[in-house]
Amino acid sequence: MKNIKLPNAPEPKGHYSSAVVHNGLIYVSGQLPRNAVTGEVETGAIEAQAELALRNVEDILKAAGSDLNHVLQFTIYVSEMELWDKVNEVYARMLGEHKPARAIVPVKDLHFGTKIEIQAIAAVKE
Repeated sequence: MKNIKLPNAPEPKGHYSSAVVHNGLIYVSGQLPRNAVTGEVETGAIEAQAELALRNVEDILKAAGSDLNHVLQFTIYVSEMELWDKVNEVYARMLGEHKPARAIVPVKDLHFGTKIEIQAIAAVKE
């Protein structure tokens, strides 16, 4: 197993890795809409939060030797199901024709008052 750390980003504050690579798969920990370098949290519109969280997943995948086109599955946690249509618009724009397996999970509260958290499983590019 190999732990992935983003260049120029601080270590995660909790007892976890940003991602773990094992047997050709990348397991990306849940990503909040938080700037990886400054730590600033995006708490504005859900569209901005969704894009930043997906960009964080994308950056981690790149550090691990992959990209969004190699994602096999996303799990997306949202604070309100009413946000789903707006999240889906950002998701579709960023992923284009690629349609990995996906789950949407409504939750009551997310850390730092954010409205979204995204985790992923991806294949390492060959």
